[in-house]
Amino acid sequence: MKTYFVDSFTNQKFKGNPAAVCITDSDLDNATMQNIATEIGFSETAFIRQIADNAYTIRFFTPKKEIPLCGHATLASSKIIFDTTDFQTISFLNCDNIELVIQKAGNEIVMQFPVYETEAITVPKNLLAALGIEDLLTTRFSPKNRIILIEIADSEKLAGLHPNFPALIQSYEGINGVLVTAQSKDPAFDFQYRYFWPWAGTDEDPVTGAVQTFLTKYWATKLNRRKLKVFQSSARTGRMTTELLEDKVLIYGEAVTVLEGSFKL
Repeated sequence: MKTYFVDSFTNQKFKGNPAAVCITDSDLDNATMQNIATEIGFSETAFIRQIADNAYTIRFFTPKKEIPLCGHATLASSKIIFDTTDFQTISFLNCDNIELVIQKAGNEIVMQFPVYETEAITVPKNLLAALGIEDLLTTRFSPKNRIILIEIADSEKLAGLHPNFPALIQSYEGINGVLVTAQSKDPAFDFQYRYFWPWAGTDEDPVTGAVQTFLTKYWATKLNRRKLKVFQSSARTGRMTTELLEDKVLIYGEAVTVLEGSFKL
């Protein structure tokens, strides 16, 4: 099975978020895909299969479970297809039958994702303590993603967080992750964020695109701005531009292929 490693949301190797892209000729069973994702160990592995001229199915597996949507693995998969075909526009169909339309735009790839709402939530003090957060501005919850959003005031404190992950897992049940965000002190960006998800994937996701399904609307409303410059202040760092439309969010990003090979099934 043809397999690629791609660093997403960056134009530099060994930055951004690494994803594996596996190109399948036929459907693989869930156990095999999960074993492959666990073996590779990246936060996500994408399995893509061509079903029409420029249309593909796509499925995403973390080392622990399947998830319905992943931004950086979609970007990685798009990078491989655009580099190996003449297509300028492609579409992916995920496990929830959501169509993701992707376009090539020079060095960037533009992904069209759905927009999801958030609702108010109160989080327990032990969750905040596990994150190392003492003061916060807002807490919200994305039911579709099962992700808690926490806004704090200082992007430098955001970059300096060192969560206690065993305590974090024990602090809350029934979620996929916690996203912490802050308005950026760096004038090159509008907001910054980090995503911790030991419940469903790895401790911290280096760069997360799928959270823009609710995070872009949150900041677009707060800042009264449709197009936003975004920085993920993880150890590897990553950057993207997002744009809020009526019922879609556009995610602009770059990616770099770092490995090409074959997975022996």
